[in-house]
Amino acid sequence: MAQTMIAGVDLGGTAIKAALLTMEGDILRKTQVPTPVTEGADRVIGRMMETIDQLLAEEGQQRSSLAGIGIGVPGPVDEATGSVHEAVNLYWKSVPLKQKLEQLSGLSISVDNDANTAALGEMWRGAGQGAKDMVAITLGTGVGGGVIANGRIIHGVRGVGGEIGHVTVVPAGGPLCNCGRTGCLETFASATAIIREGTQVAAEGKSETLAAVLEQNGALTAKDVFDAAKAGDAAAVKVVDDAAYYLGLGLSHLANILNPGKIVIGGGVAAAGDFLFERVREEFRRYTFSHAAESCEIVPAILGNDAGVIGAAWLVHEQQIGK
Repeated sequence: MAQTMIAGVDLGGTAIKAALLTMEGDILRKTQVPTPVTEGADRVIGRMMETIDQLLAEEGQQRSSLAGIGIGVPGPVDEATGSVHEAVNLYWKSVPLKQKLEQLSGLSISVDNDANTAALGEMWRGAGQGAKDMVAITLGTGVGGGVIANGRIIHGVRGVGGEIGHVTVVPAGGPLCNCGRTGCLETFASATAIIREGTQVAAEGKSETLAAVLEQNGALTAKDVFDAAKAGDAAAVKVVDDAAYYLGLGLSHLANILNPGKIVIGGGVAAAGDFLFERVREEFRRYTFSHAAESCEIVPAILGNDAGVIGAAWLVHEQQIGK
């Protein structure tokens, strides 16, 4: 049977997102199932394969129609072997994912970090189309990212290339990061950081709007802070301005080194739209070498939750091109 499709999987600690795609990256069919984290790695791998088989059955196809399976996982991956060094949310350490799934499926398997696959998805079919040199940033609980140079992800020697959230933007002091250091970008520009700062100005009485929301709901969201800022709340505006400053500064370091054509920003915080993006672009231009700034667009991601499965499929697509 002709190989006409690719399976893409975005593996998370909560859910397994899986899709069947054309060789050109169009999603034919997709689904999402809970990740059986507590049942161990072998059960998670089995569940992935069951989910793909179910999609194939719904499409009236068999495994032989697949050119391969691409998987994005939440942790660093050994590029040569496809083994997962560690995936904290899955409680995995040294799991030979590629080897195990090839034995189970009889298919070619490609594995990479999920931030990298999201970046590849945006490059292939999303906001990064046309840019072979780009950076993708995800602003959520933390700050994740992937760096693409000449169409290929930069992995580095230990698979942790593109850890954009841990670019230092405050050399001394600053909030403690989960990595154990202080001054990291993700402690200033993530949703977590915006909520922390918004909660502080509310508690200090600097924002009546946020104080009222905090009292009513018991906690703030990043959206609450942006909504207050958009409504003209001065303290909330400062919280947003500070986050934009640090994000623009951090991105300037990347642009001066990499000279990307596009920086694609996704994640929940990006939903703030131009209110955030215009501020980030202004700070970016302030700190970026003029030629690098002029040749770089900062744009919102457009694929949402599909970026991971599309980028995972790209891993297989790229492998097929190389044959």
